[in-house]
Amino acid sequence: MTDDPFAHLHDDPFAHLHDESYADAYGTRLLGHAGLVTVAGRAGVSLDGNWRFTPDLFDEGLRQRWYADIPLPPPDWPAPRDHDPDGAETIAVPSCWTMARPAWRHFEGAGWYDRDLDWDGSGERIVLRVGAANYQALVFLNGVFLGAHKGGSTPFCAELTRHLVPGRNRLKIQVDNRRRPDRVPMHHFDWFNHGGIYREVTLLHLPAVFIADFGISLAPSGRIVCDIALSDPLDGTAVVSVPELGLSVDVPVVQGRGRTEFEAAVQRWWPESPRLYDVRASFGADTVADRVGFRTIAVQGHDIMLNGRSVYLRGVCVHEDDLDLGKCVDEADVRRRFAHARALGANFLRLAHYPHHDMVARIADEEGLMLWAEVPVYWAIDFANPETYADAENQLLELVRRDRNRASVVIWGVGNENADTNSRYVFMSRLAEAAKRADPTRLVSAACLINRKTFAIEDRLASHLDVIGLNEYFGWYERDFAGLERLLANSNPDRPVVVSEVGADALAGHHGRADELFTEECQAEIYRRQLEIVATAPWLRGFVAWLLYDFRSERRQTRFQRGFNRKGLIAEDKATKKLAFGVLAERYAAIAAGEIHERHIITKGTTG
Repeated sequence: MTDDPFAHLHDDPFAHLHDESYADAYGTRLLGHAGLVTVAGRAGVSLDGNWRFTPDLFDEGLRQRWYADIPLPPPDWPAPRDHDPDGAETIAVPSCWTMARPAWRHFEGAGWYDRDLDWDGSGERIVLRVGAANYQALVFLNGVFLGAHKGGSTPFCAELTRHLVPGRNRLKIQVDNRRRPDRVPMHHFDWFNHGGIYREVTLLHLPAVFIADFGISLAPSGRIVCDIALSDPLDGTAVVSVPELGLSVDVPVVQGRGRTEFEAAVQRWWPESPRLYDVRASFGADTVADRVGFRTIAVQGHDIMLNGRSVYLRGVCVHEDDLDLGKCVDEADVRRRFAHARALGANFLRLAHYPHHDMVARIADEEGLMLWAEVPVYWAIDFANPETYADAENQLLELVRRDRNRASVVIWGVGNENADTNSRYVFMSRLAEAAKRADPTRLVSAACLINRKTFAIEDRLASHLDVIGLNEYFGWYERDFAGLERLLANSNPDRPVVVSEVGADALAGHHGRADELFTEECQAEIYRRQLEIVATAPWLRGFVAWLLYDFRSERRQTRFQRGFNRKGLIAEDKATKKLAFGVLAERYAAIAAGEIHERHIITKGTTG
């Protein structure tokens, strides 16, 4: 197969004007979860910094094959061009183009990123890793199309080795953030549609055979389970070690895959005592390293069991949105987010509504915060479309593969507020089962709606979930709290339920009566009433406020919103607390006062 998907086109300089199948060939080489390479303990070479950038509203870059243009100064062009990367503007990577220029604020289309790579011709294998690019990314090297990635919040890798030449190389990435009905999420959602390469880009220099994936976890039996996947289907022996425990274990590898179990006396990871261990895995010339916590999470009746002890999830939802950074995050932003969650008394965060930066889970491991991590199967999805399902499943498996060593991640979320239709049931049940196959060490949930006919928690998907998420806005969209009381009385779930969203809009600094919409007093009163009523449900094992900070959403255009969802407990400045923050903090403190977890040591032959 030729590397040029348009080699069949003749040399007619006007052919591209009439070719409406110009993009078809770029969907044939997908970069997905199977090609992800673990970055645990790898230094890599950062490609962050200024890249050349060209916005491309009409897809001329694909129509005219800009990626195939030989870099030349304009006087040496053999014919006129519509693309001049060496004369283009520059943009920072990572960043959102929607934050870079006022003219690009609402730009939805394609943007071309372009930079040079120098290569010394060494015998190493070179892999490009992009942390995230919203939504579709096409990767080209020296005029060759390497592959396409779908999904705006998960990482992807492309091996460059075969197409590198000694000296200067030209890397191009086309990113397309258009909202479309077949994407995940589709064109209708409730956050700002940022565009660009907004997470870090790295070159990995790897040996001829390397460790592509490495997972380690605590099984319910109390034994440590680890598995390794190599870049190539070879046989051999890998070594997994935990130096602090004096452990070194051989892992037999057959056809590039290895798995083993062993006993170890490790202290379990608890929110109050987030114990982490340095773990190393080696095969041949390659070594990876990670800091890992060991814990179990399970469901027993109506209880969520962390390390065999019932836990109540005192939660808050968070979005990735910042007045200055857009959808980008840095460590200071993440630590501020966690500090506010701690001040609220939360032990749990729902990372809405897409995979957040991978540093979030790493820092949560250190700080002892539990997480719900999810994929954006949000509202109405093209549930009957096999390609849409493939996209959703790939995003899920990329998320699982990226974060499966993070003790803080206790729930995989597979959807949010989807109507209970037949096509949705098939789609989401498959997705839930895919999550369980990929990672049986965590719980699976979805944020569900109620059955309006019976006015009860009766989503058919519940049989495929470990925990039922319930989004309800009684007191706000449904002003009468009698509806919440009726819902609880009518419901009899056979597994734990977590209120996965609840809240009300309030404009910070806007005060008035407790029954006056958009006042801080109204938001605070809704939380008071909600907390009183839900406390009567014995099967409810978590309460997750929507949400920590106000965030951009162009759907919201009243005088109080001005393009923001105002349900935050803190304003968009990430400093100004609203009255409801104190109401929820007081209740969470009372709940926490009754929860005392003993510290347990796992010893050989015991489950602790």
